Order: sequence, then C-alpha cells, then structure tokens
Amino acid sequence: MKMHIKEFAKLTGVSVRTLHYYDEIGLLKPAFIDHNNNYRFYSEASLERMQEILFYRELDFPLKSIITILSSPDYDKKKALSEQKRLLILKKERLERLILALDNADKGVIDMNTFDNSKFENERKKYQQEAKEKWGNTAEYKDFEKRNKNFSELTDGLNSFIAEFAKLKKDGFSPESPQVQKLVSDYHAFINENCYNCTDEILLSLGQMYICDERFTKNIDSFGKGTALFMKDSITVYTDIRKRS
Repeated sequence: MKMHIKEFAKLTGVSVRTLHYYDEIGLLKPAFIDHNNNYRFYSEASLERMQEILFYRELDFPLKSIITILSSPDYDKKKALSEQKRLLILKKERLERLILALDNADKGVIDMNTFDNSKFENERKKYQQEAKEKWGNTAEYKDFEKRNKNFSELTDGLNSFIAEFAKLKKDGFSPESPQVQKLVSDYHAFINENCYNCTDEILLSLGQMYICDERFTKNIDSFGKGTALFMKDSITVYTDIRKRS
C-alpha cells in the first residue's frame, strides 16, 4: 500500500502540516520521498506507527516523550495497540449509551448515569501509570511531569494570551504593531518557561499549526473569529524580525 500525504492525512484525521511537523521532529517519517518532486508517501507500517502515536496522545503524553517510548528497545507494540483498542471500545460503548439516552429523552426518560465516563477514565489512568512505571526514569518523561504538575494553571495562562490576541485583533491592531509584537514576545517567553524549549522555528511551526489543524483553529477562534490566523501572522512577523536582527 502506498498513500500520498494528502490521502494519509485524510485517512488518519491528522493535518498535512502536522505530518510535516512529525517528520521534522522524527516522530513519523514518510515511508519514502519521491526526490523528483519531493512528494511524501506513507505505507501500512506508517498507519501502524500513527495508531501508536494516537494512543499515547490519548494518554496526554507530549510528542517528545512519545518519541522516547516508541524508540525504546523494550517497547511492546502489540500490547500498546491492544490497549488502544480497549480504550476505543470503551469510547464506542459510551457513545452508544449517549445515543440511546437521546432516544429515551424524546420519550421523557432521562438517565443521568449515561453520562458516567469513569470506566474510560479509570482505564486511561491505568495505562498512564503503566507507562510512567516503565519510562518514568527517562529525562523526557521527568521533564514532562515536572512541567505539567500545574496543568490547569498552565492552560489558564495560555488561554489568557489567546484572549489578549483576540482583544488586540478586535481593537484593530495589526500583526506588525508594537503592542502585538510585545504580546508575541511574552507568549514566546511563557512557552519557554512553562512548556518546553521553544526555538523560533518551533514557534513558527506552532503558528502554522494554529491554522492548519482544525482542532487548534476551532479552539483558538472560540475567543474570536480569525484569532488563529491573527496569531499565526503575528508570530510570522515576530520570527522574521528576529531572523533579520
């Protein structure tokens, strides 16, 4: 099986830009590249690799830790896929319960137990704990754990930046304006201090992802329509200025 990058993106539900980023960081390389036109192609093995990546993303592991886990000599691919299947089955069962609850609600019957997702969450936490026990001594995992102790505060901090970008856009400021560029600089520093070492290249990739990955776009634009594009353009100006200086 040979799939062009656009086919692979559509099949896996991951954007083309994200696949480019996964290639750049060594998480998921194309099966081969046609050097006549630089087209990327993916295979069945690529699909298996993507399944494993999505499983650990479901467990909230950062990409850096996933790279470490998947490259570990004692990594058990079969076990990981089996666990992913278990999580998907639990998700499927919950969706079926929700659909049934909606049908019953039309008949005036409401069952609040339908919304109980503890079974899935307990299973997910179990797999997280297993992974921690196995890879918890790696530098990448320790870095991830250290930086994510105050996850809710981190989320609030990131959201406050997005809200400020949305406000500046609404007030008519351009991406090139000093006010916006100061905000990008502060945003960059926040990521470096609280998340990971964010180079200018990574920051630029983040900006691209904000508009190329519909999940990011939808979340960011919930603060104000067009905020994702505004952030991407502002980050591009910022990195261009730093490149010239």
